[in-house]
Amino acid sequence: MELPQPVSSQETGESASVLEEGGEDKFKTSEDIAFYRRQVQQVSDSSPYQVLTKTLKLSETCANVHLHHSTMKEDLLLELHCLKNGIVRVKINELQPIKPRYEATDALIGAQHPQRWTSQSNKEAITLSSEDGHVQLQMMTSPFHMELSSGDESIVSVNAKGRLHFETLQAKLSPRTIDASSGQKEDPLGLWKEEFKTFTDIKANGPSSVGLDFTLHHFEHVYGIPEHADALKLQNTRDGDPYRLYNLDVFAYKIGSKMGLYGSVPLLIAHKPEQTIGIFWLNASETLVDINIANASQSSDTGPPEKRRKVVANTDVVWMSESGVIDAFILLGPSPFDVFRQYAELTGFQALPPLFALGYHQCRWNYENQEDVLSVDQGFDKHGIPYDVIWLDIEHTQGKRYFTWDEKQFPNPQGMQLHLQDKKRKLVVISDPHIKIDPDYFVYSEAKKAGYFVKDNEGNDFVGSCWPGPCSYLDFCNSEVRKWYSDKFSLSSYKGSTDSLFIWNDMNEPSVFDGPEQTMSKNAVHFGGWEHRDLHNLYGFYQHWASADGLIQRSKGSERPFVLSRSFFAGSQRFGAVWTGDNVASWEYLQISIPMLLALSITGISFCGADIGGFVQDPEPELLIRWYQAGALQPFFRGHSSIQTKRREPWLFGEKTTQIIKKAIQERYCLLPYWYTLFCRAHTKAEPVIRPVWVEFPKELNTFDLDSEYMIGNALLAHPVTEAGAKTVNILLPGSKERWYDVRTYQRFEGDQNICVSVNLESVPVFQRGGTVIPRKTEAGMTTASQTQTAFSLSIALDSKGFAEGELYIDDGYSFSYKTEKQYCHWKFVFLNNVLKARPVDEMGKMISCLTVERVWIMGLMDKPVSVTVQCPGKKEEKLDFSFKDETMTIGNLHIQVLQGWLLKLK
Repeated sequence: MELPQPVSSQETGESASVLEEGGEDKFKTSEDIAFYRRQVQQVSDSSPYQVLTKTLKLSETCANVHLHHSTMKEDLLLELHCLKNGIVRVKINELQPIKPRYEATDALIGAQHPQRWTSQSNKEAITLSSEDGHVQLQMMTSPFHMELSSGDESIVSVNAKGRLHFETLQAKLSPRTIDASSGQKEDPLGLWKEEFKTFTDIKANGPSSVGLDFTLHHFEHVYGIPEHADALKLQNTRDGDPYRLYNLDVFAYKIGSKMGLYGSVPLLIAHKPEQTIGIFWLNASETLVDINIANASQSSDTGPPEKRRKVVANTDVVWMSESGVIDAFILLGPSPFDVFRQYAELTGFQALPPLFALGYHQCRWNYENQEDVLSVDQGFDKHGIPYDVIWLDIEHTQGKRYFTWDEKQFPNPQGMQLHLQDKKRKLVVISDPHIKIDPDYFVYSEAKKAGYFVKDNEGNDFVGSCWPGPCSYLDFCNSEVRKWYSDKFSLSSYKGSTDSLFIWNDMNEPSVFDGPEQTMSKNAVHFGGWEHRDLHNLYGFYQHWASADGLIQRSKGSERPFVLSRSFFAGSQRFGAVWTGDNVASWEYLQISIPMLLALSITGISFCGADIGGFVQDPEPELLIRWYQAGALQPFFRGHSSIQTKRREPWLFGEKTTQIIKKAIQERYCLLPYWYTLFCRAHTKAEPVIRPVWVEFPKELNTFDLDSEYMIGNALLAHPVTEAGAKTVNILLPGSKERWYDVRTYQRFEGDQNICVSVNLESVPVFQRGGTVIPRKTEAGMTTASQTQTAFSLSIALDSKGFAEGELYIDDGYSFSYKTEKQYCHWKFVFLNNVLKARPVDEMGKMISCLTVERVWIMGLMDKPVSVTVQCPGKKEEKLDFSFKDETMTIGNLHIQVLQGWLLKLK
C-alpha cells in the first residue's frame, strides 16, 4: 500500500531545540557517585566479615547471628528468614546503630508466613534447613559467605565475592570535612560532603552505604530492574556504568543508557531452562547494580576442541545502595510464574482496573479550553473512532494550582464532565506533588499551616522550582499528609469535579527544576526525621497511593480508582498504571518501548504503556500508524504529545491514515474481553498481562534474548511493526509441538521455526497459539460502556491433538462488587473430541447477565464436519448452519447465553 503523506512537517530547528533540554550532562555517571566509588575501591580478595557462631539464635520466625568486621571491630546483625512460599529473606543491619536506619516496609504487604530453621554447626560452617526440607543454607564462618540450595542443587551464593559493605552511622559531622583556613577539600571519597555541579550535599551522619553480592549459579540470562531504555536482557556492566535505580525526570531519555529513569523496581529475575529465580532488593535509596555474566560458551583450556572444558555459566550481581539496610528476598521459583507470584505475595498484586481504563485514552499538553475538549470528543464520534477518556494537562488549572480550574478557559467543568458522562466517557486531570507558594491558594495555605511540606536541612519548608515557579513539596511519606491529600479528591473539596473525573500523577520523582539532577536535595528532611536520600525512590509511590485512596474514598469505597503515575517503586502495581515518560517521535523509541514494557510487566507492573506517537517531535503518518497498532497491543493505550508538537488527533493526517488508526483502535475494543480476563489473572495470580516469549517457553534458548515480539497472555503472540517502510517481518514461532494461526488469514503454521511474514500498512503480525480459546466482542462500539450488551465471539485455535481451552471473566467493570459481593462470572471453554463445553471456573460468582455468544471460529479442523448442534439447558438439541474453508469453521447466529452450561457438538 502507498504510504500516506504528512500534512505538514515540523521545522528541524524546533525539534533540535526541544531535545537539547534533555541533555544528559545534568545527570550523574557512576564516577560522580561517591558511595559507588568507595565500594568499588574497597573491594578485596575476601570478605573482612566473620560469623560469630556462638551468637546464633533460632526463633519461630528466623535465625540471628552476628557478623564481625576483622579490622573495623564493628558487628552487624544477620537475620535469615525462610518463608513458606519459597522465599529466603536475608537482612543485615547494624547491631547497635546510633539511630534507626530507614526500611522501605510500606512496599510490602501482610505477614510473610515464616518457617522454622533447624541448624547444625561446626567451626567452619553453620547449616540451616527449612522446616519443610526444601531449602538448605550453608553459612561459611571465615570469611563469611553463604550457599543457598534447593534439593541437591546450589542456586545462589551470597557474599562469595566478598562485597558485603556496610557503612555505620556516625554521631556528628567530621571536622575533617573541610579545612576552613585553606578552603581545601579533605573528603575525596564523599564521606561527609559530596559535590556535583553547583550543588553540595551535606551528610549529617556521614557515609551510610550498603552493598552485597550474589552469585547466580548456571544463569546467564537476567532481566528486570526497570526503568531503563535498554534491551530486555540485562547486559554486562564490567566495562561500563552499572545499572542505576534513581527516579529522575529525564526528558527525551537516551536509548541504550543504564541511567535511572522515572521509576525503580529493584527486582532482578534470572532464568535458565530448568529454573527461574528472583532477587528483590528492598531499598528505596539510590541503588546501583553491577552485573558480570560469565558466558557458558567461554572455554577454560586451550588445545583441541574435544579436550576443552566448558566453563559453567554464572552471573554475579552486586547491589549497592546509598543508605538504609540490606534487605534482600531470594525468590526460588522454580518456574517464572512461581517467581511472579512470590514477588506479588511480598509487594501486592496488580490492581484490577476499571474496564474503561483499558480503552483508548486521548491526551495532549494541553487541550486549550472547554470548547476544545468538546470538539475533540465530537471528532471521535464524527469519524466513528472508539475512545473512553480525554485528558487535561497542567494548563487546565488556575495558574498551575492543582485542584483548581482556569475559570476563563473552563467556566463549567462539571457541565463538561456531564456531557462526557452522557456518552459514557471519562475525564482525567493532572495533579503533581509540587504546590505553588501562594498564601491565597487553599492547598498551599492548609498544608503550610499543618506543617505538611518536606523540610530543608535547616528545618524550613523545602523550596524548589517547578511548573508554577517556586513551590513546596507535600511530604507524602507522612500517612497524615496522605490522608489529607486523599480528602482533597472529595466532591465537596475538589470544586468542579464529578465522580467521572480520574487522576494523573506526573513530575513525582520528584522533579525539581533547580535541584541536583533536577530532583530534590538528598539532605531534605521528611516526617520522622528521615532524609530524602533514604526514601527517594518511594516518593512517587506514596503520591500514587494517596491519589488512589482519594478516589476510593470519594465513592465511599464502592468504585475502583484509575490513577496513572510517572514515578513508581516496588508495590506501585497495587495503585494503578504507569507509563514510560517523555519519549520521542522516532522509530527507535517505538522499538525500545517493547522491552521497556516487558521489563515492567515481569516485575509486577502489568498496567503499563508508552505515549503513542512520541511525546516530543512530530511523527510522520507511517510512524503514527505503527505506534497506534503497537499501542493497541499493549496494556495501557494512550496517545499523548507535548505542547510544542502539532495536533495529532487520529483524523488530522488524511482519510487513509484515519481509517487505519480507526481499525487498530476498533480491534483493541473487540479484544477487550480477553484483555480484561488477563487483568483478572494478573490481579489474582500475578500473571503478567504481556510477557516475554521465554515466560511461556522457558526451555527454548532461542527465546531468551527476544524482545521484539511478546506474548499477550498465553494465547497471542504479537510482533508490532517497528521499522519504517517494512514490507516483511521475521517472526519466531516457538515450540516444537506448537501450532500457530495467523489471526488475519487463519493460516496454520507449525512451531519451532522462523517465518518471513509479508505486511502492508494495515497489517500487524499477530498469531493465536494452538490449544487456546479467546473471547472477543462482535463489535467495537464507541466506548467500553457501550459494549456491555454486545455479544461475544469465541476464537478457537486447536493444537495438534484437537484440543483448546480458554477463559472469560466478566464483572460490572467499575465497582468492588466482584470482591465484596462476588458479583462476577468466570467461565471456562474447553474443546475436546469435537465438543465445545462451557462451564464456570468459580461457582462463587453471582453475576446475572443475558449476554450471548453469537459466533464461533474453530481453526485447525482437519476434516469438515457433517453437522453441528448446540445443546442448552432446558432446550432440545438444535442443528446449526456453518461454513468451512481451509481447516476453519465459522458458526454464526448462535444466541447462546454466556452464563449457562452448554455444549457445541461437531459430528
